[in-house]
Amino acid sequence: MALIRLLLILLLRYLVSVSGNADSAYHHHRHYSLLKDKAALLEFKGSIYDPKSTLSNWEDAVPVCNFTGVTCDMRYHRVSQINLHSFGLVGKISPFISNLTGLRVLNLFENHFFGTIPPQLSSLQHLRTLILDSNNLNGPIPNSFALLTNLTLFSVQNNSLTGPLPPSFFSNCSQLKNIDLSFNFFTGQIPAEIGNCANLWTLNLYNNQFTEQLPASLTNASLYNLDVEYNLLSGEVPSDLVRKLPKLLFLHLSYNKMTSHDNNTNLYPFFATLRNCTHLKELELAGMGLGGRLPSSIGHPTLQRLELQENRIFGSIPPEIGNLSSLSMLNLTSNLLNGTISEEIGRLSMLEQLVLSHNFFNITIPVELAKLFHLVLLDLSNNNFHGEIPCSLGDLPLLNSLFLNNNLLSGTIPPKLLKWTNMHRFDLSCNKLIGRIPPEISELREIRIFINFSHNLLEGPLPIEISNLDKVQEMDLSSNNLSGNIFPQISSCVSVEMINFSHNALAGRLPDSVGDLRNLKSFDVSSNNISGMIPKSLSKINLTFLNLSFNNFEGMIPSGGIFNSDTDMSFLGNPRLCGAASSTPICPRNKHWFRSRMFLIIFIIVIVVSVLSSTVCCVIGIRHVKLMVSSSKTEGSRKSVLN
Repeated sequence: MALIRLLLILLLRYLVSVSGNADSAYHHHRHYSLLKDKAALLEFKGSIYDPKSTLSNWEDAVPVCNFTGVTCDMRYHRVSQINLHSFGLVGKISPFISNLTGLRVLNLFENHFFGTIPPQLSSLQHLRTLILDSNNLNGPIPNSFALLTNLTLFSVQNNSLTGPLPPSFFSNCSQLKNIDLSFNFFTGQIPAEIGNCANLWTLNLYNNQFTEQLPASLTNASLYNLDVEYNLLSGEVPSDLVRKLPKLLFLHLSYNKMTSHDNNTNLYPFFATLRNCTHLKELELAGMGLGGRLPSSIGHPTLQRLELQENRIFGSIPPEIGNLSSLSMLNLTSNLLNGTISEEIGRLSMLEQLVLSHNFFNITIPVELAKLFHLVLLDLSNNNFHGEIPCSLGDLPLLNSLFLNNNLLSGTIPPKLLKWTNMHRFDLSCNKLIGRIPPEISELREIRIFINFSHNLLEGPLPIEISNLDKVQEMDLSSNNLSGNIFPQISSCVSVEMINFSHNALAGRLPDSVGDLRNLKSFDVSSNNISGMIPKSLSKINLTFLNLSFNNFEGMIPSGGIFNSDTDMSFLGNPRLCGAASSTPICPRNKHWFRSRMFLIIFIIVIVVSVLSSTVCCVIGIRHVKLMVSSSKTEGSRKSVLN
């Protein structure tokens, strides 16, 4: 019994001894790991330029876990994260980073790192997140990155990386969920090995130079987002691929070299396959010259954004458009649409932006558009829409941008259109509108960007109500038949930067108050009947463009400001103007001098002196005659007495 007790005591002492040695070794290892990580970070700092001194506390005396942008994992006593985003750091990415073998996150977003990506980073076996966006990196993705098997996020967008994608990078990528290689110069075919990334749900490759077709192996992924816009991808729009990606939310294929089916004539098959994507929110197929009609299969109830601009789509907008019940944005600009617009478009109750510009519609504006109460932007410009503007468009409470320019619209401007309280851009130019500008224009006082009624047949006086538009930046009423004067109250348009009233029938004098428009940069009143002197106040504002040509201005052209830099082109067709910038550089001093005030004074003095002189002469003459008569009579009397 005593022997057993002795053995237990000896065993206990041994275990305590072993435990103490292990604990000492553990603390030594922990200390050594952090020292190693600190040394690597100090080497990294020594290789770069830190203009903002954001890494000023990266010093020997500071614990590494207190370094700016550094996070430690206290369980393993290793540096686990480096977040240096937007620090403005300059230099090459030091290979010493690869000594941080416990690193899980490396974020160098938005700095000025240049050179190639160090292949030594492949030693970071525990790395999960690698973000090198918005730097000046070049060269290829290292082949050795195939060793980063725990990577879940890889983002190198907005650099100058080149070359084809190494297939080996995708050889063991089962953990990879997000890839963003956009805004680089990658070339070649997208490797079929990308299909090994079974958990991939975001693939952003836009703005590169990838060629060939999208690999069919992408169907092995779990993609929610596929964006390959602005590349050189070819082939038919990938109906088979899309059919097998039912989880897709965002599909962006714009600005590639793809075609529609049946030799670029049939869009139906592709839109039909989208029915399998039951949660699809965005579809972008712009800028590829896709041919065909808008198919009856276009109606997708979950779609929120549909961009089909800059293609070769022709015909009508079909009734099935009304099935896009969740749509907030529809862009069909720059196509060959030339038929009708189904009244079912009025069912798009969530629509905020409708862009149908640069097509060949030759119809009246559908009144059903007035049912789109969430509409913010309506662009029907550059078509052949004719007839009157529906006054019911004035019922759209949220509309802030209306473009009806470059059509064949006629009739008057409906006053109801001028009662929007949040309008920013309003363009009715290049139509055949007649009549006066309604005084209700004063209710557009919140208009902020521009108003353009130019190149119509509008007449009547320039409405004084436009002086209420104190937030508008550009105002163009040129090429109409507007008459009357430019009123002094124009100075109330304090935000205006551009005014164009040219090619009208405006008369009277240009008010001095125009010089109070301190933000005015461009002022054009050419080809009117404006007379009088050019206001000197125009020289006090920072004009960069001035055109007063073909009016009836007279007198000396002012000096200073814009007048010191303008050429005679700004004053052509004003024969009574003179000065350095005119065709008559020297103003004649004696011409028409009789109109001056001095001449009037001299003339009056001469008349007065002449009258006085004549009066004096007459008085003297009369007295002389009287004396002669009197002397004659006296002489006669004397003769009578003598006889």
